[in-house]
Amino acid sequence: MDKAQQRKSTPVFTGFMCYFPRAIRYVAQVSLAGNKQHHEDKPLHWDMSKSTDEKDALARHLLDVAQGVDTDDDDILHAGKVAWRAMANLERTLIALEKEL
Repeated sequence: MDKAQQRKSTPVFTGFMCYFPRAIRYVAQVSLAGNKQHHEDKPLHWDMSKSTDEKDALARHLLDVAQGVDTDDDDILHAGKVAWRAMANLERTLIALEKEL
């Protein structure tokens, strides 16, 4: 399968966005809050060099959830931060795999 066929056969909207609309919106809000915290004077972006501890941060937020603490000190759900960190870890993993090819 060529790249165009592969791209067209990946159901991004129906296989992801339609499944998790609330979660996607919430993770986008987590992203915006993080940008305001770290780069208030800049447009929304992920500065991949700033935070490289996705797995540790994800685990810390999961521990909070496991202990029954739903929200972080900034009133953002730990589950939302877990999701953001999981996506960041997956993105870094995929980038690394692409570089191996």
